[in-house]
Amino acid sequence: MARPYDLPSMSALLCFEAAARHLSFKQAASELNVTPTAVSHQIRNLEADLDRQLFERGHRGVDLTEIGAYLFVAVQKALSGVSDTVKDVRMRSDRDDVVVGLTTAMSAFWLTPLITDFWKEHPEIVVSQSVSDVGPGTEQVDISLNYGEMPDDDSECYPLFWDRIVALGAPEFARNHAIDGLDALRAAPLIHFVSEGEWTGWEDWFAALDHPKQSGRQINVNSYMIAIQLAQDGAGAVLGWQNLVRPLLRSGRLVPLVQEDVTSPFPYYLKLHAGAPPQARIFCDWLIAHQGQPHV
Repeated sequence: MARPYDLPSMSALLCFEAAARHLSFKQAASELNVTPTAVSHQIRNLEADLDRQLFERGHRGVDLTEIGAYLFVAVQKALSGVSDTVKDVRMRSDRDDVVVGLTTAMSAFWLTPLITDFWKEHPEIVVSQSVSDVGPGTEQVDISLNYGEMPDDDSECYPLFWDRIVALGAPEFARNHAIDGLDALRAAPLIHFVSEGEWTGWEDWFAALDHPKQSGRQINVNSYMIAIQLAQDGAGAVLGWQNLVRPLLRSGRLVPLVQEDVTSPFPYYLKLHAGAPPQARIFCDWLIAHQGQPHV
């Protein structure tokens, strides 16, 4: 049967990488716990296999030829990728929890209330959250919950829910500013969530309704939870995703300010990351089954 990869001896490649990194057969031999003669033999076999000279050999040591340097970069890059993956696999095998990456709002209003129901069915699976409103953190996650256009690559992504985007404010805010339509809303203080990712803002929202953009005071924040809290405190109006902030609507802490709303241009979706442990898929399947069902 033909080999799936056109590669020379892996032992020879490992000896070559060590010798090229150190520019020394002796140091490579010490690192690999073999003799310098064994390293030299492996590299000569590799040169014969490739029909190319990889090292310039001199009295004071060795140096890479142009072809040798070209091969060294490729081998080192490949080994580095394998090393990172092996490290990730080892790290994952040492833990039995599922790490979910998501925003503060998605955690507070949607996921956290659902986890209790999940644990009733799967008490053996620990779910941890990596929460960030400014982009993905450094912690490795198994599942990420996102708002935006779903990637069209080979990653495992599943839509959770589409939503309606409504203009919301505290009841006293609606009364104090006499908001009876879009023109009054435009002139009122509006809270803008400033995000680096795909996010539907007030300008997008008014444009979808064929209406001019805001003319009143603008309040900018970089946390959606802060934006929501400011709106509850009566500081301004905020855009709300009905499914996401349903608990606040049910409690009356926020109310729709106008009749008009806009269909969200993007869904909330789930991504199952490569290398996630089996329990992550269990949680993923459970979330998909409960899509669009935030806690009330």
